Amino acid sequence: MKFITNVTAQAHDEFVKQSPLNHLLQSSTWAKVKDNWSSKIVGVTNDDDELIASSLVLIKTLPLGFTMYYAPRGPIMDYHNQDLVGFFFKEFKKFAKKDHALFIKIDPAILVESSEPVISNLKQVGADWLGLTKNMSDTIQPRFNAVIYKEDFSEDNLSKKTRQFLNKAKRSEPIVEIGSISLIPEFCELMRKTEIRKDISLRNAEYYQKLLEQYPQDAFITLTRINLGKLLSNYQADLMKISNDIDKITNNKKLKAVNLEIENIQKNISELSTIIKEHGEVVPASCELCINSGGAAETLYGGTDITFQKYYPSYLTWYETINTAFNKGARTVNMGGVENSLSKDDGLLRFKKHFNPQIEEYIGEFNIPVNGLLYKLSNLAYNRRKHKK
Repeated sequence: MKFITNVTAQAHDEFVKQSPLNHLLQSSTWAKVKDNWSSKIVGVTNDDDELIASSLVLIKTLPLGFTMYYAPRGPIMDYHNQDLVGFFFKEFKKFAKKDHALFIKIDPAILVESSEPVISNLKQVGADWLGLTKNMSDTIQPRFNAVIYKEDFSEDNLSKKTRQFLNKAKRSEPIVEIGSISLIPEFCELMRKTEIRKDISLRNAEYYQKLLEQYPQDAFITLTRINLGKLLSNYQADLMKISNDIDKITNNKKLKAVNLEIENIQKNISELSTIIKEHGEVVPASCELCINSGGAAETLYGGTDITFQKYYPSYLTWYETINTAFNKGARTVNMGGVENSLSKDDGLLRFKKHFNPQIEEYIGEFNIPVNGLLYKLSNLAYNRRKHKK
């Protein structure tokens, strides 16, 4: 075996896409997104010069000239091969030491259920396992993810309740657009409203544009607008029809039901008229940004204007995003992380479960000390820096 410090982007990407550990964050292009870090691609070849391990490595400068190495959702290799794991990290640590790295952080997307020999092999190379952490914020990448598999997904397989929500959304005069950079202004508008509602800080327009530009064939935005003007016209037409027919009704029970229906329609007309005055006739209501990487799609950012939540736009946006990703060649769609507790009170988890994902638990993070003397101090400094973000 031979350790390679200059694996080409093409060779790396081809290797990653063939691996069951394939992930967007290990694509070579991810380094261009995270351009505030330096980066390298390292790997191992066998005696036939075939790549058998590879990793995109992001490099963060630390105080006093030291560095931290991070392989997001990597490295990519057969972690059950003890000889390969041992050789890779032995040589990787030598390489990182020349760059004054204090430690190497890794978090491969390996399921807990098959992790015992992997953890053992990594510990044999000196890895410090952070364990099965309890909170999502304890790790850079979430340990629990909601992943939809193509073979499990169809509208017919969704629950009756979810199909009802989708049908309500479809009857609310939605305009669904799958697009790219031209949708960023409306996308950002929805993201800002989501940030305010959840009291969080996400990304800016420049970052979203960078994602779309760096993955021009694989990244897309799903934007759902609602044509409130048309919806208002529909209600007005319904009211006129019912009003014209009401004199023909002689049954008191039926008349009472029709009068109640008229009241509901009038209420909807009044609400819509007020909303249109404030927001206009066609409004952005929900959005998602998704990237397909070698068959493994990731939904990275999404937002909703809850002013229009009674029309269920989020359900339609997610449904169209998932279908679009599968049509673009994805075999899985990761809806993103969920809280480690898997609490029934977690509204985000309840929402994601509408689309029949598998909740996958990964083994989490490992730190491989490079400078053993300074590792504990450097890890403490790193954790402080992480929690300040």
